[in-house]
Order: sequence, then C-alpha cells, then structure tokens
Amino acid sequence: MSMSLYSSLSVLPLYSNSTHLQHRLSHIQPLNSLITASNYSTSRPSITTLHLPPRNRKVDITCCCSMPVEQVSSPQLQGLLSYSRAYWVSRSLIAWDVDVGNGSCYLYASRTAGLVLTDDGVQGEDVVIKLEDYNGGLQLNVIEKFPHICSYRAFKVPLNVDVKSLLKCQLAVASFHADGLCTNATGLQLPGVLDDLFAYNGPLGAVFTEEAVSLSLWAPTAQVVRACIYSGPSGGNPLESVLLEEDNGVWTVNGPRTWEGCYYVYEVSVYHPSTLQIEMCTTNDPYARGISSDGMRTLLINLDCDNLKPEGWDGLADEKPLLSSFSDISIYELHVRDFSASDQTVRPDLRGGYLAFTSQDSAGIHHLKKLSAAGLTHVHLLPTFQFGGVDDEKEKWEYADTNKLATLPPDSDEQQAQVTAIQDKDEYNWGYNPILWGVPKGSYASNPNGSSRTLEFRKMSLNRIGLRVVLDVVYNHLHGSGPLDDNSVLDKVVPGYYLRRDKDGFIEHSACENNTASEHFMVERLILDDLLCWAVNYKVDGFRFDLMGHIMKSTMGKAKSSLQSLSKENNGTDGSKIYIYGEGWDFGEVAKNGRGVNASQFNLNGTGIGSFNDRIRDAVLGGSPFGHPLQQGFVTGLSLQPNAHDHGSKAAMDHMLAVSKDHIQVGMAANLRDFILTSHSGEEVKGSEVLMHDGIPVGYASCPTETVNYVSAHDNETLFDIVSLKTPMEISVDNRCRINHLATSIVAFSQGIPFFHCGDEMLRSKSLDRDSYNSGDWFNRLDFTYETNNWGVGLPPKGKNEKNWPLIKPRLADPSFKPQKSHIVAAVENFFNILRIRYSSPLLRLKTANAIQQRVRFHNTGPSWVPGVIVMSIEDGHDGMPGLAQLDPIHSYIVVVFNACPTEVTAAFPSLQSRTLQLHPVQLRSTDEVVKSSKYEAFSGTFTMPSRTTSVFVEPRAK
Repeated sequence: MSMSLYSSLSVLPLYSNSTHLQHRLSHIQPLNSLITASNYSTSRPSITTLHLPPRNRKVDITCCCSMPVEQVSSPQLQGLLSYSRAYWVSRSLIAWDVDVGNGSCYLYASRTAGLVLTDDGVQGEDVVIKLEDYNGGLQLNVIEKFPHICSYRAFKVPLNVDVKSLLKCQLAVASFHADGLCTNATGLQLPGVLDDLFAYNGPLGAVFTEEAVSLSLWAPTAQVVRACIYSGPSGGNPLESVLLEEDNGVWTVNGPRTWEGCYYVYEVSVYHPSTLQIEMCTTNDPYARGISSDGMRTLLINLDCDNLKPEGWDGLADEKPLLSSFSDISIYELHVRDFSASDQTVRPDLRGGYLAFTSQDSAGIHHLKKLSAAGLTHVHLLPTFQFGGVDDEKEKWEYADTNKLATLPPDSDEQQAQVTAIQDKDEYNWGYNPILWGVPKGSYASNPNGSSRTLEFRKMSLNRIGLRVVLDVVYNHLHGSGPLDDNSVLDKVVPGYYLRRDKDGFIEHSACENNTASEHFMVERLILDDLLCWAVNYKVDGFRFDLMGHIMKSTMGKAKSSLQSLSKENNGTDGSKIYIYGEGWDFGEVAKNGRGVNASQFNLNGTGIGSFNDRIRDAVLGGSPFGHPLQQGFVTGLSLQPNAHDHGSKAAMDHMLAVSKDHIQVGMAANLRDFILTSHSGEEVKGSEVLMHDGIPVGYASCPTETVNYVSAHDNETLFDIVSLKTPMEISVDNRCRINHLATSIVAFSQGIPFFHCGDEMLRSKSLDRDSYNSGDWFNRLDFTYETNNWGVGLPPKGKNEKNWPLIKPRLADPSFKPQKSHIVAAVENFFNILRIRYSSPLLRLKTANAIQQRVRFHNTGPSWVPGVIVMSIEDGHDGMPGLAQLDPIHSYIVVVFNACPTEVTAAFPSLQSRTLQLHPVQLRSTDEVVKSSKYEAFSGTFTMPSRTTSVFVEPRAK
C-alpha cells in the first residue's frame, strides 16, 4: 500500500511483516526488574547491556547507543518525532490519543538524542519499555491540570523504571497493532511528570550569606550544568568555570563571597525538543536580579546591600500614602520613557529614565503632584522589567530627525516612514517583550551595567509625593524560546516545560508569542517569587497583570494571598495594601477553561482581584477595538448626532443607544452581576441578565474592587483620538473636548476602580495611531507644559493603521481638529475637578456590593427614557435614624447627571422631587462656565442639563 494511503489512515508501515516485528520485539517484555540510574551515568560505556525479565529464559539486550543509526525512512516518517503528542502526566501515567486495539505501546529513550524512525521502526534507543494499558483512565487531578487531554488513553509506566533518569533523555512512544504494524509514534510533553517528581520550594538563584554565595538552578532534565564566572559584563575569559551538583533536579554550587559583583552564565547540557538534539545552552539565571548591558550575563547582586538603598529606604513603608480601602484607589497609566523623554524641564541625561522621577521641579512631577493633590492614588508604570526591543546600550540607538519631522504636513506619511525605518533600533518600546521578569530594565538606567538600575529604580519611588506605584507584569508570555535565541532563558534551562504547548507539542502563541504555562508548578512558583521580589525589594504597591486570562485562577489566588501575607514587621512591606488587577480576556487555548480554570473576568468573581471592564468602554465610545472605527457610542453621537457610518435605521440607532445606556449603568454600579436595575425595556434585571450582542453577560463582578472601569489605555487610540475619529467631521474642537471630559467623568463617577490613561486629561493624541507600542517618541510624546497635545504629527505608522488612512488623513489635515493650549488647560482643570469630586464623598467610592445595591439608583430608565441622558443618585443615611448607615458627614444625597446630547436637555424626574440639591461646590468654583448653567428645580424634580456635560448635585446636611 502506498504511503499516501497509509497517511490518510494514520497507519505507518514501519514493519513490512509481522515476522520482522516479532523478531525485533521478542526481547521486550513488561519490566519487573529495576532499571537503575547507573544505566544513565555520564561515565557509562557506549555499549549498554540491560537485563530484562525472561519469557522462558534470560535474554540480554545490547544497545549501541553511541553509534549512529542510518536513517532510511522517508522524511514524513522521521518528522513524527518532531511532534510531542503524548503527555507524560505523572510518574506512572502517559496519556496519548491513540487507539492500540489489541496491540501494544512502547516507550523509547536515548540519552544522546539518537532516536530515529526507519523502516524498521524507532531505533537508536538506550532503553525500550513496554507500557501497560491502564483501563482506569486519567486520574481526576490529571484531568484538572490538563483538561484538554481528558479523553486521552492512559498507559502505565512500570513501577521499577528509573523515571528520573529517563527524563534526561530524548523520549518517544510508539504503538503497534497486534499484527506487527507500527500505527503511530511521537515525542512526549513532560511538565506533568516533572511536577510530580521535582516540584521544589527551596532556594533558587543566587543566595548571599556572610561567607559565601550559592547558586541554585532547577533543571531536572539537564545532563550537565556549569557556571562560568566573569569579572566584567562582557569580554574576557571566565575567572572560574564550575560544575554544579544535582540533587533531585536542583543543581547547586557554593562559591566565595568575592563572587559578589561578578557576572555569570549557566551552560546547560540538555535535550531540546525543538531541535531533537542534546544542546549546550548558554543562558542567564531565571532568578537573575541583575544583568549586563548586552543581556548576556547575570550580575551577582545582593539586593540587601546598604549601598543599594536610597536614604530612608528601610523606613519607606511608614511613609506610604494613606490607603484606607481598595475602593479608594484610582489609577493613572504611564510609560517611563513617555513621562520625560520630551520634557525640556528635565536634565537631558535623565530624560526617559528612572531618575527623571526624582526631578522635583520638572513639569511632569508638578503635574503628578497636582493629580495627587486632587485625589489620585496610584501610578501604573508600563513594563519596567528586562524586556526586548530596546537596546540597553544607549550609544547604539538611532534617532529620527525631529526637527525635520516638525516641518512636515500634519497628514504626511513621511513622519511614519522615518520613524518606522529605525523603530527596532531606537529608544522606544512599550515593553511587552519579557526576557527576565525580575530585573529592572537597563535602558531606563544611567548605566545598564552594574547596580545602577536597581538603585535608580528605588530612587524613582513616587510615594513621597503621595502616589503609590503599580507595576505592569507580563507573565503570560516570553520574548524568546529555543536553544539559540539570545532572548531565550527559561526554554534553555528546562526545554518544553515553561512554555505552553498545543496538542502537537508546538508552542502556543495566542498571547503574542511563547505563551507561558502557569498551570505548571515551577512556572507558578517563578511568578509568585517574582511578585514577592518586587513587593519586598522594590516596595511596589500593586500589580497589573497583562493578559491575566492566560494565567490560571489558582495562580492569581496564590499571588494575592502571598502578597497580602507580607508585613512591615517581617518584610518591610504592608501586603494588605497591595492591589492586583489585570486583563481578564478569555481567548486562545485557555478560553472556556481549556487549560484549567483561568483568571478570566467571570472566573474571578469572588476573588477580590480586579479586571478591566471593556463593556463600559465599548458602550461609552462605541463599537470595539476590533470593529469599524466609525461605530459610535453613547458619548460620540450614536443616534444623537450620527457620523457618515451606516448604523442602520433611526430605530436601530435608538435601540443601540438605549442598550449602551444599560451597559454603562451596570458598569457604573461596579459591573456587579447581581445589581438590580430597570432596563431600557422597563424590566427589572440583574447586571448578569443584561447581555452584550453575543449573549455574554455585562455584569460579572461580586464586589466593586473586582471592576476596573476605563475608556482608554495604552492599547488602541487615545481617548481624544477615538473621539475625533467617531464624532462627525463637522463638529467643533470645543465639543470634542467636552466629549473627552464627559467620557472620563463617567469613569470617575462609577463605583469600582477608575483607570485613566496618562494624557486623557490633556487631550493626548498619538496622531490617531491605534497601536503605538513601537512608534517611537515622536508619536508617543507627552507635553506637561500643556502647549500641545501631539495631534497632527503625521499619518500614524503604516503597519497597524494603513487601512484607516483614508479616514485619518482628512482629519489630520483639517486645522480645526487641533486643540489649542486653552483647550488643554481647561481639560486638565476639569479632570482635576472630577477627581476632587470623587474624593469629596465616600458615597462615590462604596466598599461593598450591598452598599451599592442599597444606595445607587438610576432614574432615567425604561422605554420612555430621555435619550442620551443618564441620571444616577446615591443615598446616604443619617446618624441616629433607622435604615442606611451614615457614611458622608457633609452630603446626604448625590445626583450625577450625564448629558451626551448635542443640545441642552430639561427633564423632570418625580423620584427626585423636593430635595435640597445644589451644584457641587467644586463645579461652582470651576472655570467651566457651561457646567455652571446646570439647574435643579425641587418642586417638580426638574434638571436643566447643558449639552455634553456631567453635572454633580449634592444635598448638604443640615448644620
């Protein structure tokens, strides 16, 4: 039969007749005698004799494992070993989606990676082991860990096999029909058995004592590990090259204390499934805390050294800004380089780096101080760990000629051409390319070698200006993989373990690239250890998890518990004040719990861990980042002032507007799944019963701090840009500025955690760039002097934006779109005011779901609603009176009115009659004359609401 026919049947004719197979396998029986580790010692002879149990007599098998086997099979046959479709899930079980019928299955191992498929089957092995068919199926704990293989057949590994030694070999399994035909063969995925046999909680990385420095590396599949110690960050021969000794998968060596300040690399001899060879991998320490400027060597740095502690460092925990409750948090997302790269008030040598945050008289620091004074609590820094995409050695950077760029037309494509020509050689990247999670990024330091990056990161602390600091952590993927990639670390140390693989054994890439597998014990442990390192050694106040849904829920729960167990007394950090949140998107191989219960929005219910609320973002602005860019939303003109996009009939637009209002109201009630409100159709529904277009519930949280409300972030267009894109071409820049403010005020006055992208308050533009991760300083510029918002600096980079250039170009070319300094200053003042209002009353920051359900009401509801208007009230109790407890000593009742209409609206709400409401004092004192025209008439409960304005009314307590 031809190979093509066999391929279609998934049957491989490795043996042309059963007689040949019987002869080849006549020596192989289920093992009842121990295969010892001595069979795998590095000094063993090349000819190995294994004593196998007799059938009727004793038989010896002689394996010439060091002699090459001539490969005579077709490339298609040999390619099967490139796959790893079987899973060694525990010490005793292998799972494989194969039907052996009445046949049998065998495990092959070669310490020299000599396995090949020939027309005589798998050859080049040191050991062949017959596997027993296990009728009990996969155990429950295995299925919980690997749900995607729950239907796989289970094969039992004999108890007398030295599994730990086998795991250092190239491994394969093959199945045979009873008539002798080999039906399948494949490599194995090992994380399950590695976790079962080698899970470890002891020291890893470099540990310093008074007399010595010890190195420990978890590498259970490695055959040899060597540490090369260098005096400097590059060049020269090693001072020492020392072999590490293994104990149950952990390789260790003790060295003199004089190693401190030196650099080292590991040389790991290990089988790598991507090359099917034993590789000598040169790599950094996964637990590195310092690194050389070229990223090639790990620095032996003692983070407890007094020389690395800024003045007052040990007592910083006592100087942290007050944080009474997580519900008091507000977050401001900022990129380290964006903050100062263009700030002329910062010394040139400090711009774009950690030390710019120590420039107390700079425009940027003055702006942060004003935000803090208005109530902002946290600054979220985009990735600051060691990432790829920006060389740490500044002298290698290339720069665009900004003077020339500034002379070009606002809609020219020349700016983006010059920026993208050097984008992989310049100074800019967001940083979502993780290489080493536990090392501060060197390009932000004045000297990327030595200890500067550690000391300067610590000096960056914003606590002393009243702000806590959140780090953006990217544990869901890695920048490098394989044995040869300079950016690969974890995949060189234990190949095939740290990265999540598909059913064929290839790395999953749904989380950008090289997805990690937190469901594996030592991956989870590395994540937890890294979090504790940043919390204790850098006194970080919170963590934002990139693509958190790709991490297991159990890992996130352990992260929260580990962090909150920290204390000032024992760790110099109050872990109870550390807040964690992230992107709970549910997609890729982890979707619908495909790899275990993941940290998705719905699964996090009840954990107290925050997740970004994309529902309120899409309802406020319209569409989604993946839809048509002109799709309008509640504040951008849907139904009320349509743009040129076809949204359907007027009735369809009215319906979409009403649905958007429901989504926003659920979001403003902290996106609680059990919050009860009246929908646009007049029904009483829970937040979880309000559905998106695809039938997914809007509400998913069980407490307010599980919801992070936002309308813009570093991803996608800035708020001002998306408003400029979605609103009709003919409206004025004044109105676009008001819409910008209206959107941020919805976030600010929602229950839950408000999140703002740096620059939202300054009308920040990236010239309509929808993904500026690698668009250089030019498109990412910030101006804290408020002179410009960076609008109209050329067409955004072609790669992610070209298809929208026809929409973008006329907007950039129109000078009326560009805000003036007066617009920016007014926007900044309005933003400060909404923060002041949020922090003027605890009613706007309720702590529990019950409090929100009891106190928050929406009034403009049902089918007779006034389109484009949201009216929310928050009620307080009175001391000494039955009913609600009193929370606010100043105000007993608050009404917030959002009018997205292009015209003033007057409407009466009987449920709000006869109150003593007045415009909030902050708005009465503001420079915004429009909001001052807001009115309330008590007799009828009538509100006069200016167009595109948020008005806050309060009822003062009787004095």
